[in-house]
Amino acid sequence: MLGKRNEDFNSSGNLNTIIGKGSSIDGALKVDSTLRVDGRIKGNVTTSDSLVIGKDGEINGDVVVRNAIIGGKLKGKLTASGKVVLEAKSEFKGELKTTKLVIDEGAVFEGNCSMSAEPAEEKKSDLPKSSVAEILEQKQESEEAKEAKEAKEAKEIKIAK
Repeated sequence: MLGKRNEDFNSSGNLNTIIGKGSSIDGALKVDSTLRVDGRIKGNVTTSDSLVIGKDGEINGDVVVRNAIIGGKLKGKLTASGKVVLEAKSEFKGELKTTKLVIDEGAVFEGNCSMSAEPAEEKKSDLPKSSVAEILEQKQESEEAKEAKEAKEAKEIKIAK
C-alpha cells in the first residue's frame, strides 16, 4: 500500500531522513521532520512531524511523533499527537496513545490504546500541516464519503422494498 501512495513531501513536512532496507540502527534517533523507515531500528525514535514505516521496516522501542503510517512492524510505546494508520499487513505490539486511529483490515494490533480529543503534549492548531497529515486527512474524508454513500444505498434499497 505504501508504494501506491503519491506522497508530495515538498511542503512543511519534508521527508529528510530515510532508513533504507538493509540498514539497522541500535540507539536513539531524533529527526526534525518526517522519517521513513524501511530498515530496522532498535531504540527510541522521536520526530517533530511524521513517521512512515514501510512494509519491510521495523522499530523496537518507544516512538513519539505527530502522525504515523505503519506498513511494517512496531513494538513498543507509540505516542502520536495526530493520527495513526495501521495498514493492511502491519503489526503493532505495545501501547498506543493518539487522537485518531485507523486500522486497515488485515493489520495486527496487540496491546493497549488510549485516545483523547486533544493530547496534553501539544495543540494541533499550533503545528503546520505536513503533506503526510494532508494525506491522512484525505484518506479520512474518502472513508467518510464511502460510509455515507453506503448508508444512502442501504436506505434506497430499504425504500425500494
